[in-house]
Amino acid sequence: MGLPNAGKSTLISRVSSAHPKIADYPFTTLLPILGIVSYGEGKSFVMADIPGIIEGAHEGKGLGLRFLRHIERTKILLFLIDCTHEDPVDEYRKLLLELNLYSEKFVEKPKFVSLTKIDLLPPGETVKIPDFGDGVDAAAISAVKGQGVAGLIYRLGSVLEKMKR
Repeated sequence: MGLPNAGKSTLISRVSSAHPKIADYPFTTLLPILGIVSYGEGKSFVMADIPGIIEGAHEGKGLGLRFLRHIERTKILLFLIDCTHEDPVDEYRKLLLELNLYSEKFVEKPKFVSLTKIDLLPPGETVKIPDFGDGVDAAAISAVKGQGVAGLIYRLGSVLEKMKR
């Protein structure tokens, strides 16, 4: 999940056979898109591409309540944040607040942050991954070029395996 145009649809199209609409304008994704993500030998999980979350989504703004209920059924929360955003930690907190205002079920779920679009950085510039707090794992990726994606998927799969045990 993330703000509109955070790279959610690009990521799911990279890691699964899902074919969401991808465009450079907000709310391209109007319904959740599911894709099966394979990792390791014979291992897989389902990833959901959720429409962009905006401030007030818990009150029904944007696509609001129509899709937040889908997020309740997930086992892990993956927040996608554009790495060029001025304050990724603040964006993460705003997204998390929207979820928590909608339902307290999100408090205990494992959380990951993926700083996306690292391919847009000037050559030689690297992403500094900030501390998102509360033991939140974070990684930098480019879904367009595939950079860091395999590592992210492996980490998500590992957490899901531990949760099954």
